[in-house]
Amino acid sequence: MLIVVVLLVAVVGSVAYLVWRQTVPGVQSLTTPPRFIGQKTTFTAVVEARRGNVARVEVRIEQSGKSTPVAAKESGLGRRVELPVVVDSSALGLREGSATIEVWGRDTFWRPIRRDDRAIAGYPVTVDLTPPKVELLSATRYLSPGGSGLVAFRVSGAARTDVLAGATTFPSFAFGPADKGARIALIALPWNYDPATPIQIRATDEAGNTATRGIPAEIRPRKFPKDTIDVKDAFLQAKVPELLPQRSPTESLVEGFLVINRDLRRQAEETKRKIGATTADKPLWQGPFVQARNTKVFANFAETRTYVHGGKEIDRQIHFGYDLASTRQSPVPASNKGVVVFAEPLTIYGNTVVIDHGLGLQTLYAHLSSTAVKVGDAVEKGQEIARTGSTGLAIGDHLHYEVLVNGISVTPLEWWDVKWIRDHVGKPLKEAALPEISGAEARDEPEEPARAAASRAARRRR
Repeated sequence: MLIVVVLLVAVVGSVAYLVWRQTVPGVQSLTTPPRFIGQKTTFTAVVEARRGNVARVEVRIEQSGKSTPVAAKESGLGRRVELPVVVDSSALGLREGSATIEVWGRDTFWRPIRRDDRAIAGYPVTVDLTPPKVELLSATRYLSPGGSGLVAFRVSGAARTDVLAGATTFPSFAFGPADKGARIALIALPWNYDPATPIQIRATDEAGNTATRGIPAEIRPRKFPKDTIDVKDAFLQAKVPELLPQRSPTESLVEGFLVINRDLRRQAEETKRKIGATTADKPLWQGPFVQARNTKVFANFAETRTYVHGGKEIDRQIHFGYDLASTRQSPVPASNKGVVVFAEPLTIYGNTVVIDHGLGLQTLYAHLSSTAVKVGDAVEKGQEIARTGSTGLAIGDHLHYEVLVNGISVTPLEWWDVKWIRDHVGKPLKEAALPEISGAEARDEPEEPARAAASRAARRRR
């Protein structure tokens, strides 16, 4: 009887074990599929074996009853596998309409009866092969390195639209009546902009289809000044310990200065780009920007500075913005209406305030001795926001002032000039039949006397 019981338990246990083996779930798909398939779409298929490892994974596209392999992997696989997938719709013969992404998978877990390969997941998608439509409405005609302008356009069928000047991307914003579907973007050309670099609108839809439209503009050359700065030991002894407290005891003051002037300067430029992304989707400024009263420009925009120590050149950097000199700790006014988006120390710039004026346009005030505003404060044109100083990598009390478009420094001189603003911002808006920005309204050019007389005579003849 005991033998029978043992045999029965062995048989039942074996059968139960085999049944468990057979019923263990197979590979599962953890893929996050795209909603749309465009002309060329990429995504990652993710599968995971519940037991053992993944033996094979494959992705197929099924449309109109036809299942086409797209990507597969079946060697050197672990328990979790990520498979990059590139769907080339033209090569696969896909057409617009519905389709299904199928994920196939098999594991290495032994089962009494081997399962055939089968789809473990199916994801419905829409094949969309039509790119967005882009219509250029107007744009600033004349641009210069270190300058800025405005582009107005209309786009349909896009999820994202930007304007590119080479590798630099500028966001666009909906502007004007909603039914017009217009967008505008402020653009900036870096000081070292290559005139051969294209400027274009890029629109991308949810399927990844992209349409571009070139922006015609005449690039007028601009020369920038040069200067030589004699770096004194007294300056190094004062500034290097302040700005680089973690400096190694074996590192010389000159070596510390180079870390500050190169690495910390680069960090500041990266921070300015990040700050530039924090901007209002409408213009906050009104009219021309104002220069602080009773100040004199003593260092220019995009000035190439050669740093000399002990009669030997040790570094060369570009100075962005203007240095404005006045009396010690003089009031610093906001150059236009806006909202404070940054108010703290910024490496070489010392105590810094950045004001956002909307559409990516911002102004920066640096080397401040004290600040009177905080992030989130709304400021008016001419309102005192700080006092000048010599914090950061500054020689003497002064204000370092910059105008930035999406974090790219441009010459402040343009934005101080009401005529420049009317011609380069107001005029494109007027040509595009879009609402003009207060204080930047375009002005019609006066007719020449002969043309005016001919025009009046023609009207009389009619």
